[in-house]
Amino acid sequence: MVNERGELLNITLTPGNTDDRKPVLGLMQGLFGKFFADRGYVCQSLALELLQTSGIQFYAKPRRNMKNKLMRLTDKLLARKRSIIETIIDQLKNIFQIEHSRHRSPVNFSVNLICGLIAYCHQPKKPSLNLDFALPGAAS
Repeated sequence: MVNERGELLNITLTPGNTDDRKPVLGLMQGLFGKFFADRGYVCQSLALELLQTSGIQFYAKPRRNMKNKLMRLTDKLLARKRSIIETIIDQLKNIFQIEHSRHRSPVNFSVNLICGLIAYCHQPKKPSLNLDFALPGAAS
């Protein structure tokens, strides 16, 4: 989970056979705003639960067999920027090498993962959204 500045807000580590939607509610504890996800997270019950429990608005590109829903233009533009998380994941895997799979012990795995996450957090320029725009009607 990242914010608009590319900063890590929350992470969880799950086995490969875990449904992507299962840890979402735990990751969203204490957060607010809008949640943009890919098609793997599409679930009406998850969207309703996030809205009712936390007030979090859920946005995901609909699957091919689903009908489109109306969205605000600003939300549609933000949804296009969801690729930033893919860039962050790519950096974590390739630059900070957290995907290394030949660890000799669970401790070595944990240290490598934590060090990679810390190194990413200290990276001076992270992938982020440029949300420095003037509001309509504001003086410039």
